[in-house]
Amino acid sequence: MKRWWLVAVGMLCGSVHAQSVNAPALKAGDSWVYADTVETGPQGWSRKNIAVTVERVDGDSMLVSDRQEGSTQPAVERLVGLDWSRSRDINGKQQVVNRPMVFPLTPGKKWHVEYTEANPNRQHSSETVGDDYSVVGWEEVQVPAGTFKAVKIEAQGQWTAIVAPSVATDSHGQVDANGALSVSQSQITRPRTVSGRLYKAFWYVPEQKRFVKSVEEYYNSKGVRSSRYTEELQSSKLAG
Repeated sequence: MKRWWLVAVGMLCGSVHAQSVNAPALKAGDSWVYADTVETGPQGWSRKNIAVTVERVDGDSMLVSDRQEGSTQPAVERLVGLDWSRSRDINGKQQVVNRPMVFPLTPGKKWHVEYTEANPNRQHSSETVGDDYSVVGWEEVQVPAGTFKAVKIEAQGQWTAIVAPSVATDSHGQVDANGALSVSQSQITRPRTVSGRLYKAFWYVPEQKRFVKSVEEYYNSKGVRSSRYTEELQSSKLAG
């Protein structure tokens, strides 16, 4: 009898962790403090605490403020989706560039985010970024705020860019027996396509209404990681 009871409890726990997770009831005043770590190149590293607060909830979006703890600078306010998706101007039109969650969250669920931007910087005449997201399942995660059972979402992606043509000229002077001489050299960069990879992971905890940890990594065309952005929950204060 005892063995059957243990099996039943195990099946019940498994079904709880297998069920879909619906969108949270976000409210003005919900606030989270994250340790925000930025790693760039082989040695670049910085960390700061960022307080994220819901200021207003609308029909399909919300106003969120980001404030660095200990800073005298005002908070940065931004509009995000109710699923914490981020949008920005792409070629004159607002497009989603990051969607870490699509509710309800069910293990095995998949979605795709892709956009192409013209002239994103001086080096590239065009960039295309694509992410394939999937709900991995339940996983235990430890952060400064504690240990949580979380739904893990992963994204594997690729960026592709067309290098903009350019001409670089280098001039220098030389002096010989016949006098001064100016020498100029030009280097022409022709359009070519380059690509790289990216990886993202989010650990969403329903009771916290948001992910307690996130990692975003970007790799250059040689497969070397160029940057990593990590957020870990320090504390939270949720409206009733």
